[in-house]
Amino acid sequence: MQSRQKNINRHKKYDKVAISIQSQKLLNTLLEENPKLAEILHKSETKTEALLGIREWVLDFLKPRETAYKYYKREIQGREALDNINWQEVAAIRILDYIDNTGREFVDLNRRGKITISHPFRLLWMAVKSGTGGGEFDFFIDMLELFRQFNGKTMRMVPDQKKVREWMERHPSGLDPEIVHVREQNRNRILNVIIKRINSGNINNHRYQFEDGLSQEQKFLRALEWWKESKFHLQFAIREPELLNEMLDHSLESKTMEILHEAVEAGIPIFINPYYLSLLDTRVNTKYIGADLAIRDYVLYSKQLVNEFGYITAWEKEDIVEPGKPNAAGWILPSNHSLHRRYPEVAILIPDTVGRACGGLCVSCQRMYDFQNGHLNFNLNKLKPRETWPHKLQRLMDYFEEDAQLRDILITGGDALMSSDASLKKILDEVYNMACEKIEQNKHRADGQKYAEMLRVRLGTRLPVYLPQRITDSLIQVLKEFKEKASAIGFRQFVIQTHVQTSMEITPEAAEGIRKLLSAGWIVSNQVVFTAASARRGHIAKLRKVLNDLGVMPYYTFSVKGYKENYHNFATNARIVQEQIEEKIIGLIDHKYDERIHSFPEDAENMVENIRKLREEANLPFLSSDRSVLNMPGVGKSLTYRTIGLTRKGRRILEFDHDRTRSHSPIIEKMGKVSILESKTMWAFLQQLVAMGENPEDYQGLFGYTIGETEPRQAIYEYPDYDFNISDEMTNLEID
Repeated sequence: MQSRQKNINRHKKYDKVAISIQSQKLLNTLLEENPKLAEILHKSETKTEALLGIREWVLDFLKPRETAYKYYKREIQGREALDNINWQEVAAIRILDYIDNTGREFVDLNRRGKITISHPFRLLWMAVKSGTGGGEFDFFIDMLELFRQFNGKTMRMVPDQKKVREWMERHPSGLDPEIVHVREQNRNRILNVIIKRINSGNINNHRYQFEDGLSQEQKFLRALEWWKESKFHLQFAIREPELLNEMLDHSLESKTMEILHEAVEAGIPIFINPYYLSLLDTRVNTKYIGADLAIRDYVLYSKQLVNEFGYITAWEKEDIVEPGKPNAAGWILPSNHSLHRRYPEVAILIPDTVGRACGGLCVSCQRMYDFQNGHLNFNLNKLKPRETWPHKLQRLMDYFEEDAQLRDILITGGDALMSSDASLKKILDEVYNMACEKIEQNKHRADGQKYAEMLRVRLGTRLPVYLPQRITDSLIQVLKEFKEKASAIGFRQFVIQTHVQTSMEITPEAAEGIRKLLSAGWIVSNQVVFTAASARRGHIAKLRKVLNDLGVMPYYTFSVKGYKENYHNFATNARIVQEQIEEKIIGLIDHKYDERIHSFPEDAENMVENIRKLREEANLPFLSSDRSVLNMPGVGKSLTYRTIGLTRKGRRILEFDHDRTRSHSPIIEKMGKVSILESKTMWAFLQQLVAMGENPEDYQGLFGYTIGETEPRQAIYEYPDYDFNISDEMTNLEID
């Protein structure tokens, strides 16, 4: 009680903090445009009276509108219901949700666990009555836009397909001839730096060295051959700021260099392989300026990340595992680092091999918490398999074999393709043996009591774009051989689940790597993180098209997760919903094609042609086969949310429900909804887009996207049916 009272007193101190002149001007505009609101606020003697007055006013508007009112009362839900609610009604629902959640306390992990209280109309009332309350400029901007939406001053204007295509054309591809030429120049510059360092003795590697007597030209030609080897890029990965700047032709700003040095001091590893570094543009005054922003923001650290490193908390609570104890989703797991599980049907395997590492470090990595705690690193020699790994792998396979619902294994890391061919083959062989044993054990179970048999295997990897040199003929042979024998025992889906962030990552090398993977009979699906740079109009739409052209199906578009450490890359959830409704929609696949795309995984070798024919027949510029979701800090993925609060700084408070379109651990019925405080205000995000060269008029309506509904999974990602009935039992589950 003392702690709660202390927190209330801490918030009350803002009652005496005057609002700024800029905020006062916004408030005056708000009151002028909404005379009824002004009347209620001016006449109310207390904040409670103001709340009741606004609530009654808005309810009078909403109650006659049956669908919207039922949606507000949560009597109906879902995409179809939301589509039947107009723009003003969405605003009315948010106003009422603000009022209903006034006074609620939220743990704010953007502020390292401090408590934030939501009371937006109290702040508004105090600003009107005394010019105080502590509400900041971004708060008043958000409130002004809310009431402009409610009073009909602003409307949602959904762009047509022509406009979306115009936005797409602003984003080049790494396959464009001029871009290819620039990357070749970058490669040559980087190779010359490496040659110079070898000549000077700064690099002494037994595999990559020059014999005496070679001319500079001969050395360069030798280095060009090395460039084709993935081991070369891992060996010469850049690990310190000065070398990084030299490789980039000394193009990094002093502020960026300062942050990189601070990152090293804080213990954040730098690991950028030469190939991926060659994708960054060092030129100025070019028509392609800013085209590489989505890549640049993935490898160059932000001030917020450096400041928060050491305080980062695990975002996905189910990833915190104690052997023998249930995780946040209720699953009991045999290993605290090698198996992760959220859902009944699938578990994630993280090998104790080099597969625990990556080909580079993504700034927004979901496992930055593990880098902070030393569980992940880039000491590749220490990550080579130990003698105990085969025994541990067998124990992990026993878990899959003895589980009633598991039918899907996602091998990731790190990065599944960082494992050597021999290590990967060993893992896949054990997966095959486990699946055989599960089938054998099922022969002794009655129909309706049988355990789920293995249907799908996935390899999670970023190497097709991070290090496409890894996609070798010998790797393809390993994948082909596994598919051939696994198909014979019932596996139906073989998936390379990659992560392409931008069409600028699709180079000729990446395209060739993807072609090889498809030739092995594995489909390639993609999940992209919706960062601020990739949230620009048309960016993700262009990526979908370029991927489709190569035979890749989009899988997920992820809202950035994490707290203050990901502030720079965070794009508000309002923008991901706007992209879903206004851009992705032009590639929406009619359900009449469900059966057809459900069969795609069994014809992976012909994915390019299959996708081309479907796009042509359906007259679609790309296939919107991805779902826009957030990996929740509770359990699972969802984009079903309502905006229920607003902090005095203008940060939105969102309340997420679980995705009801798929099966979950039963624990979600006990967990309730999940509240998230966004790290960035809407106004700050819009200004960030403007700083990237975006026209704010292109984002009309952005502030109004305050409700989300999770899209259903596309048919291609549904599991095939069994020819028997499996048990309803959930094993390895413990829920209090």
